[in-house]
Amino acid sequence: MNILVIIGHPDPESYCSALAHAYMKGAAGKAAQIRTIDLSQIAFDPNLKYGYRKRTELEDDLKEAQDLIRWADHLVIVYPIWWGTMPAILKGFFDRVLLSGFAYKYREGSSLWDKLLTGKTAHVIVTMDTPSWYNRLIYWQAGHLVMKRNILKFCGIKPVKVTEISGVNASAEEKRKMWLEKVKQLGERLA
Repeated sequence: MNILVIIGHPDPESYCSALAHAYMKGAAGKAAQIRTIDLSQIAFDPNLKYGYRKRTELEDDLKEAQDLIRWADHLVIVYPIWWGTMPAILKGFFDRVLLSGFAYKYREGSSLWDKLLTGKTAHVIVTMDTPSWYNRLIYWQAGHLVMKRNILKFCGIKPVKVTEISGVNASAEEKRKMWLEKVKQLGERLA
């Protein structure tokens, strides 16, 4: 299995980065090839300057990202939930990379589209300070739905599993170690 881990936090020293590395450590013992895209380490303009009216040329790092997404059988995307959804850098990454002709293609004369990333699966690992019950009952897990339905499934990536780690900011060191071990075990199971 080819696994691509996308670290969607702008800080290279974030807890999300530690979680992503724990997953990779767990998966390393399996018969899997693992590659990483760390958004804190690549250079690109996250703004889709012209919308879809005019094509913005992809930077080399984004061309490589598309190659890695093509290569991958399974995507693991690790990021924090801020203001109910993903950080701007991750949204900008998807805006710039998951383009028509690469991730999907509208059918001529139709509002339907072909999902060009069909056959791939994903696991989303998110951190947040909001309690899980509040995210579910009050926010209706809006950020999760955007990632699963509006982005990944739109391109054909399914199933998409979500692992939610909540209460991170106020957590003790022992709790954070426990979460790192849990995520490492997910990697061991390639879950």
